[in-house]
Amino acid sequence: MLDELHRVEQNLNRVILGKATQIRLALCSLLAEGHLLLEDLPGMGKTTLAHALANAAGLSYKRVQFTNDLLPGDLLGMNIYDTRSAQFYFQPGPVFSQVLLADEINRASPKTQSALLEAMEERQVSIDGETRPLPSPFFVIATQNPLFHAGTSALPESQLDRFLFRISLGFPDKAAEKQLLQDEQHGSRLTLLTESLQPEQLRLLQQQVPKVQINELVLDYVLALVHASRYSKAHLPLSPRAAKAIVRAAKAMAFIHGRDYVTADDVQQIFPYLAEHRLNPQSAAGEHLLSTQLLQKTPCAL
Repeated sequence: MLDELHRVEQNLNRVILGKATQIRLALCSLLAEGHLLLEDLPGMGKTTLAHALANAAGLSYKRVQFTNDLLPGDLLGMNIYDTRSAQFYFQPGPVFSQVLLADEINRASPKTQSALLEAMEERQVSIDGETRPLPSPFFVIATQNPLFHAGTSALPESQLDRFLFRISLGFPDKAAEKQLLQDEQHGSRLTLLTESLQPEQLRLLQQQVPKVQINELVLDYVLALVHASRYSKAHLPLSPRAAKAIVRAAKAMAFIHGRDYVTADDVQQIFPYLAEHRLNPQSAAGEHLLSTQLLQKTPCAL
């Protein structure tokens, strides 16, 4: 089954050229049952990667274009009165899907952004006093433009903390961009995705991740990184939720590498993409200054 995952990864690399690191992180987020935030300039392939990842996971997905007039009810759903039956019935919103693609999430109002908090953390939504479970698995892929773009609102720290990774695609290299131009006549690159997982296969893979072993020395290293973030007023501290996320993501990365145990390298590989937006919510994706400093000054005895 791990071979099938790697074939999917290879196919994703055919869709998104020259971005092997970002694709592996996206798959890691999916296996760790975390949510993914893609931040970059318009036209960099954020939505294409989100579509490709949803298709590769074999899951149903819905796309919501976040705008400043989007209301929480448009996202979560609402109770509607039926005059014929004289009763209310619930009309589910697009959040009731296995993959929710929140396109340009930071163009919505803070009220609408906050409507996702319960869904992302507890996999449920509460509407008019009634709690409704979301499908399983439930995976949010959000895209956002840099904060200096007109019409954007910064995501609250509480919501940023619920995204496992924040990644940036960046400009393609010259060779990859040339191939993009040459392949333009063949239509959408999503048609190149010929391998996909079945939902039950994905679920089995996700269930294997917690079984990956992490020894006490690696746990001590994770704790050292987290505690080091709490001794400076120059940035926000990493929370216990972030510490748990590091362990979960490191296990998923070790699993992708075909190991049943976590190494310090796994922690170091995922840490900048997991920690930077928690340490400095105003930072831009692709900037890993604070997380890199923590890695450099925290000794690793492994």
